[in-house]
Amino acid sequence: MSWSDGGMKPRLELKLSQKLVMTPQLQQAIKLLQLSRLELDEVVNQEMIENPLLEERGNDPQSDDEFQPESLGGEAERSESSAELPEKKDEIDPKWEEYYLDEGRDEGWSASNVSPDDERPSYEQTLAKTTSLVDHLLWQLGLSVISEKEKEIGTAIIGEIDENGYLKTPLEEISTIVDAPVPSVEAILKVIQGFDPVGVGAKNLEECLLIQVAQLDLAGSLVESMIKNHLLDLEKKRYQNIAKACDSTVEEVVEASKIIEHLEPKPGRPFFSSENVYITPDLHVVKSDGRYVVAMNDDGLPKLKISSFYRSLLRSKGAVTETTKSYLEEKFRSALWLVRSIEQRNRTIQLVGESILKFQYEFMEKGISHLKPLILRQVADDIEMHESTVSRVTTNKYMYTPQGIYELKFFFNGSLPRVGNQSESLSSIAVREMIRKMVEAEDAMHPLKDQEIVERLKAEDIEIARRTVSKYRAWLKIPPASRRKRPF
Repeated sequence: MSWSDGGMKPRLELKLSQKLVMTPQLQQAIKLLQLSRLELDEVVNQEMIENPLLEERGNDPQSDDEFQPESLGGEAERSESSAELPEKKDEIDPKWEEYYLDEGRDEGWSASNVSPDDERPSYEQTLAKTTSLVDHLLWQLGLSVISEKEKEIGTAIIGEIDENGYLKTPLEEISTIVDAPVPSVEAILKVIQGFDPVGVGAKNLEECLLIQVAQLDLAGSLVESMIKNHLLDLEKKRYQNIAKACDSTVEEVVEASKIIEHLEPKPGRPFFSSENVYITPDLHVVKSDGRYVVAMNDDGLPKLKISSFYRSLLRSKGAVTETTKSYLEEKFRSALWLVRSIEQRNRTIQLVGESILKFQYEFMEKGISHLKPLILRQVADDIEMHESTVSRVTTNKYMYTPQGIYELKFFFNGSLPRVGNQSESLSSIAVREMIRKMVEAEDAMHPLKDQEIVERLKAEDIEIARRTVSKYRAWLKIPPASRRKRPF
């Protein structure tokens, strides 16, 4: 209702708008789409506990003449309506195509207001991944220095920090690499040593512990003195010797040692894990009639059906009270939606896997050096789904290939153009593999420096910055040239 300017008279107006409502069922579908196999199994087990209408199908197909996923449409579904089963089609028969195209919008947005040319999040923005120590430090560097030269020096220093958080490369060598005086390198190193995790960038254990002590405002204390002068005695628990040398009591030394025990000797520890992780692939790439095809790995996936006992109760008139029947109908719709969501999830994973195979066919045949650049939009356009849907599918899903088991996200990567041939490009992962092979084949007495790797890549028509080589080398966990050198 609105008012006119002249006589302030009421006036009725009718406006039409279109919006996507995120129902609990749609939210469940989105959640199921991004779950790993293990997480999906846990969700299904919980649903079977809470929903008495859900049962697991047996291995013998003849023993399960009840609800099957294949009967999600057509005559089989229409026969359920005649048996007085729930009729709420808008809840159990959603328009999946609309959901996949519009799932990125917030509730209340008008579909007509969204242009297909609107800027979408990049692939990197949609990923969920564990942050590496290098990435964590580079992020802080970008917030801490201003000039490009400072960033170049900082990137070089971070590239030389090992997985434990220590800088083993002499500052003189870094100074030569970045063509900057040693005092400038020292100044940026001091900045990095103030980053999280505390103690990162230290040259040895003593410096690492002293950085942490300074952060605790314990400079000049007994704790600092013990670290500087009595680490060996502290390791051997020679508290009497330390107390005598520091003119302190044994009790004071013991209390100080407790503080030192809680310091982190390896600041980079939280950013790497040595645990063995066992992976069950969701997809298998197999060869059939001379061509690679994608097959869904059904082993261990939940196979559900609707309980025949409760189905008979729903069919029987007067067998249960209206309250009980209403409860069973609600659980039936919930069970049906879960089964459909799981089937749709599996079909979507299959489609994404087939699209990846299409784009990365040469990788299956020839290996990682033939991995092509691939972005999220290419697969999304190929299977006619939204980029966010493809992003969810690639999270925690794995594919078994002739080259090994890889997470689906592995097949998406940026591109580096070849010099003089802008139409041909290489994936960043393929370039990293080239660097790994160069280092693998180098002379151990004269290991390749980052600048030498840059020159070799340039000979292959690949132009890349030295700091990018340092970053790729850090990702590959390859130490700098000074630490790879062997005397004979």
